[in-house]
Amino acid sequence: MADHTLEDALREATDTVRVEVGPRALERVESVFRECFGDSPAIVVADAVTFDVAGRTVDEQMRAAGRSVLEPYVFPAQPHAALENVELLRTALSRTEAIAVAVGSGTINDLVKRASHELDRPYLVVATAASMDGYTAFGAPITVDGFKKSLSCPAPRALVADLDVLAAAPPAMAASGYGDLLGKLTAGADWMIADALGIEAIDRRVWPFLQEPFRRALGRPASLAAGDPGAFAGLAEGLVISGLTIQMYASSRPGSGAEHLFSHLWEMEGLGVHESPPLSHGIKVGLGSVAAAALYEQLLALDLDAIDIDARVAAWPGEAEVEARVRELFPNPALVGTAVEQTLAKYVDGPALAERLRLLVQAWPTLRSELAAQLLPAAQFQQMLRDAGAPTHPGEVGLSMAQLQDTYTRAQMIRSRYTVLDLAVETGTLDACVDRLFAPDGFWGAQA
Repeated sequence: MADHTLEDALREATDTVRVEVGPRALERVESVFRECFGDSPAIVVADAVTFDVAGRTVDEQMRAAGRSVLEPYVFPAQPHAALENVELLRTALSRTEAIAVAVGSGTINDLVKRASHELDRPYLVVATAASMDGYTAFGAPITVDGFKKSLSCPAPRALVADLDVLAAAPPAMAASGYGDLLGKLTAGADWMIADALGIEAIDRRVWPFLQEPFRRALGRPASLAAGDPGAFAGLAEGLVISGLTIQMYASSRPGSGAEHLFSHLWEMEGLGVHESPPLSHGIKVGLGSVAAAALYEQLLALDLDAIDIDARVAAWPGEAEVEARVRELFPNPALVGTAVEQTLAKYVDGPALAERLRLLVQAWPTLRSELAAQLLPAAQFQQMLRDAGAPTHPGEVGLSMAQLQDTYTRAQMIRSRYTVLDLAVETGTLDACVDRLFAPDGFWGAQA
C-alpha cells in the first residue's frame, strides 16, 4: 500500500490550503494569516481558557505585526457548540469585515466554522489540543433544539497547530483525540458495509487516507500518554488527515459511524456535561468504538449468508410500527421528532429489504473477511485506549451497564446514516448479539 501523507491529503482538500504543524508554530500564525488573507483585519475568537493558552499570544503577535485587529471575542469558559452560541458569534462578526481566528479545540472551532459560513467568510483555526479531528473537517456538529446535528459549512482555510501547545494541554485532551481517531476503524467498516449493500459507495480517492495514516498515528498510545513529542506529532497529523478526508468527501461519512452515534446519543442526553471539564467528544467516541467493535465481533461470528430472507421480510415491521417504537424509546420531546425523522429516512419496505439481504448473502463471505481485516478485537481497542490514558469502561464515564445496553438499540435511531447497527437490525440479529455481549460471560457482562 502506498503511503499517503499529510501533504497528499492537503492537495486533495477542497477548502484548506495551508496547514502549519510543528514546534513553535504559534510564532508563524501572522505569516500564515497574511499568506491566506492578505491585509484583512483579524479578530481572535476563543474561550476564557484557550485565550490564556494561546489566544492572547496570537492577538499580540498580530498587533505587533501592524495588522488591524479587533477586540477579541471571548466566550465564557466551556461554551457549548449550540445554535444560540453560533447566532451570538455571527451577530458579533457581522458588525465587521474581520476574518476570525478561532483559538481552541472542538467547540470554538465548530462555532467559528458555522458562524463564518453563515457570513460567507473563510477563517483560520489555531489548535490548542490534539483532542479531535474536526479542525480541518467539513461541517460542524451543532446542538439544535437539543438534538446534535451535522450542519453544513466548509473547513478552515488554514490551520496552525503548535506541538508545544498541544503537548502542554491536559493529558485527557490527547486521550480524547486518540479516542476520536480510533473510531475511524469502525467508521471505515461501516462504510464498507454500506458500499457492499449498494447504499453509499466508497470514494476510492478518499479511502486510502483511512488506512495507513490512521493506523500509524494509533500505533504509540503509551508513548502519547507519556508525553512523547513524536507520538504527539503522529496523533496531530492523523487527526488533521482525518479532518481532510471529511473535507474531501464533504460529509463526515469517512470518519463517523456507529461509534459516533453512541457518542452523540450520550451527549444529547447530557452525559458528562456537568463534569469539570465536561466529558469530551473523543472520550465518548473511544468508548463507542469499543462498543461497536464488540458488536462486530458478534456479527462476524454469524453465517449471515445463510439468512432466511423470506422469514426476515415476513417479520419486518411497517413504517407506523417503526415510528411507534422510536416514540416509545425517546420520551424526551426535544429528541423524539428528529429521531423519528432520521429513522424513517432510512426505512426500506419489504421488497427493498429482500433485495438488500440478497446482496448481503452474496457479499458476506468476502465482506466478512474484509471487515475482519479492517477491525481489531474489542479487547485490543480497550487496551489501546487504556494505554493512551482514556476511559475504557462505561462506569468510568458515569454510564451504567444497563444504559450502555440500551444505547445499542437507541443509537441506531438518531441518524439516517447506515452503520453496523442497521445491518444487525435488518438481519434480525441485534437483540441476540447484544444479549450475548451482556451475558455474564459476554464481553461487557464479564466486565460488570
